[in-house]
Amino acid sequence: MNKNYFEIKRAGINTTFQDQGRGNLYHIGIPFSGAMDNRNFQISNKLVGNEVNFPIIEFAYQGPLLKYFGESINFAITGDVKFIIRKKNNTIEGKCYQSFALENGDELDIVSTNKSVYGYLAVSGEFDVNYQWSSCSINTKANIGANNGKKIEDGQKIYILNINKNLSDKKLNYINTKIENIRVIQGTNFDYFSEEGKKIFFEKEFVISKLSDRMGMRLEGPKIENIVDTNIKSEGLLKGVIQVPADGNPIIMLSDHGTIGGYPKIGVVISADYDKLVQLTPGSKIKFKKVELADAETLFKLYDLETQNLISQI
Repeated sequence: MNKNYFEIKRAGINTTFQDQGRGNLYHIGIPFSGAMDNRNFQISNKLVGNEVNFPIIEFAYQGPLLKYFGESINFAITGDVKFIIRKKNNTIEGKCYQSFALENGDELDIVSTNKSVYGYLAVSGEFDVNYQWSSCSINTKANIGANNGKKIEDGQKIYILNINKNLSDKKLNYINTKIENIRVIQGTNFDYFSEEGKKIFFEKEFVISKLSDRMGMRLEGPKIENIVDTNIKSEGLLKGVIQVPADGNPIIMLSDHGTIGGYPKIGVVISADYDKLVQLTPGSKIKFKKVELADAETLFKLYDLETQNLISQI
């Protein structure tokens, strides 16, 4: 029996297993899911010597309190996160983007994220999780993925396989930058909205509602006027699409979104801004900035190149 495991003393608010998600399944109603902040997900794995797509533990706001049992292992946490390592004789204040060792009996207390939403925990081994459609990513709305599609719970044991025993400490000097202007391309139903509605969308501030989760981000602010129809025949959705229902308040589709929807789409958040968007907390103010498709493609290539450059520094 595997003797290396975490015992979950406190599960946290929204703690799940994630990887890069499951592609090519939209046609059967299965969303992509995967880590919300893909850059921080990849970096966490690299800091412990893993392949970048190894399963990790994603947490929101308050993270888990875990007690470790087994042989020495390294871990790393990415994001903007406060965490503490409790050893037998001392307590260590943790630092993000740096690997630390855990010994038998140590506790890892992921206290909270700091003015952000998501953080990531990777270990120098493989979490013993089941896969569904080539991904372990948990979608709690659909009960898909590892852990029977459920959040990690208090009292649960998480086993770790294939521990890498030849690791040195790793560190990356990286600061999570905040974002206020979210760049978008025009949506397929852009012409459904009045000229005043379009002007409001690009010139006024919106506030992120508390009614936001891995499925979608609801915004509050000046109403966006629809002059054609507030409902359409259901069409395919993708991550980052901004729908506007009858109340005039935009909803941004996030990683666990439904694959079809019947609200008109005014825009799509560009891929280069998605990681930073999902880290904005409820109450944050944002503005939208229009860019062309060709610019969005270039910006994504630059963002991906920057991510790969960061990973190469580890």
